[in-house]
Amino acid sequence: MDDIVTPAPRWVVVTTGLLALIGLGISVYLTITHFQPHLLACSTHGFVNCGVVTTSAQSRFLGIPVAFLGVAQYLAMTALCSPWAWRASNRLVHLARLALAVVGMCFVLWLITAEFLIIKNLCEWCTGVHIVTFAMFICVVLTVPTMLGWGEVD
Repeated sequence: MDDIVTPAPRWVVVTTGLLALIGLGISVYLTITHFQPHLLACSTHGFVNCGVVTTSAQSRFLGIPVAFLGVAQYLAMTALCSPWAWRASNRLVHLARLALAVVGMCFVLWLITAEFLIIKNLCEWCTGVHIVTFAMFICVVLTVPTMLGWGEVD
């Protein structure tokens, strides 16, 4: 039974495809505004201040802009959440989707912690990506293990 992949529900295929495109769009926008901050359209006063967040030391990870990492994550997730990838018989495709969803969610938890505890500001656009990543994580975690037959008793 190790080589059988159960098809994903249609709503998961459609939802994750849309979430991947939304995440990619926001990540591209944040990458552009990382290098051209004057294009950033968001709140600039009080606790919600994208400018403070996107220019903080935490806006880079190992010298790489976090927004650029978001683009890489969502390019991969766009491919892995395409209808063709969801229909793949190769289990590695589904494992890669699951692994990327988990890694993305772990990174989001770090970024939220940084926003609240270190930067002490919140970014609307970043929060949008965080919400998309969380929704993607839920869809993938609820679907992929079942598709791969994990937890089934013979």
